[in-house]
Amino acid sequence: MKHAVALTVNGRPVEATVESRLSLADFLRLELRLTATHLGCEHGVCGACTVLIDGEPARSCIALTVSLGGAEITTLEGLADDRAMQIIKQAFHDKHGLQCGFCTPGMLISTRDLLKRTPRPSESAVREGLSGNLCRCTGYQGIVRAVLKAAEDLAAS
Repeated sequence: MKHAVALTVNGRPVEATVESRLSLADFLRLELRLTATHLGCEHGVCGACTVLIDGEPARSCIALTVSLGGAEITTLEGLADDRAMQIIKQAFHDKHGLQCGFCTPGMLISTRDLLKRTPRPSESAVREGLSGNLCRCTGYQGIVRAVLKAAEDLAAS
């Protein structure tokens, strides 16, 4: 069964008719062509599909589009002009927090949220704050260094 839904994606109003079972991740990727939202486990465990729903990080693979009427969705593409995100991306580049890139969108969005809530986190706070995002390539050391550098750079800006 299809349902009409109206939501805002990256500041743009979107109206669509969607199947009841269509995940937000699939809607973003297949219908809106916003491919920075990655699908990994499709069970809400790996964090690759993390987006902001009404300003809060959420797993888009387990969120049903039909249930998000009126919601404001922000993907990594929607944060392209965000100054904090630019600083975070540069820190990930500088500190080798990237490898294959599959987990990167979720890591970046989760990092932005972590640094918004905890501007000067300790290393253990970073590890705990990103514990819901799995990376199969880096061993996390570069990611943790990147988040700590981003926190310093944001504080200095």
